[in-house]
Amino acid sequence: MISFLAPILAVVFGVTIVVLYGKSKPLNLKLFLAFSGAFLLSTTIFELLPEVYTHLETKQIGLFIMGGILLQILLEFYSKGAEHGHLHHYDTKTFFPWFLFTSLGIHAFFEGFPLKDHHNIIIGVVIHKIPIAILITTYLIKSKLPKPQIVLFLIIFTLMTPLGSISAELLSISQTLIYSVNAIVIGMFLHISTIILFESSEGHHFNLKKLSVSLLGALAAIFIDYIF
Repeated sequence: MISFLAPILAVVFGVTIVVLYGKSKPLNLKLFLAFSGAFLLSTTIFELLPEVYTHLETKQIGLFIMGGILLQILLEFYSKGAEHGHLHHYDTKTFFPWFLFTSLGIHAFFEGFPLKDHHNIIIGVVIHKIPIAILITTYLIKSKLPKPQIVLFLIIFTLMTPLGSISAELLSISQTLIYSVNAIVIGMFLHISTIILFESSEGHHFNLKKLSVSLLGALAAIFIDYIF
């Protein structure tokens, strides 16, 4: 049940922050993104990656992970990097952003697959979704889309990750298929989390604050992994 509810609550929380505090981007959102990227990267490496290596052949895993990376690159070509915080392309748009909608939906659907049996991944996805939900809501409002379209966008985006979890439940009769999809998700997570970390410092200058936050995110994921 938590794998279904947690992603929904994360998006609702992000939307609520925008509604309560206005459309301006929170000052520390980049720090939050850096923390979420490091946390997601650590949980992917420490929890998802070892599991698929115990159930699939090595060459298969490499193929699926590379497939996930390439799929995420393709999705970002249409979303313009919304999955890791780039939404400035949609500031002044007044038409429904179908490419953004479809790309985010596919990404959210896939990230729901590993949630059923991985509580740490649930935490990582929740931490990742909150700042992304804040950004999406902020820029959808700035785009001056009609409110019904904004609400529809956010509702479908919210439900896509739980839909992925439900799909994983339905496909659980084939464990090989589940681990194959999880390997694809690993590729997607690796790409997103590393991009977030690389882009967390403007101009690629050394930033002690963001480095500290990233390190804290990685250590938090490792600590939680050892506890649970």
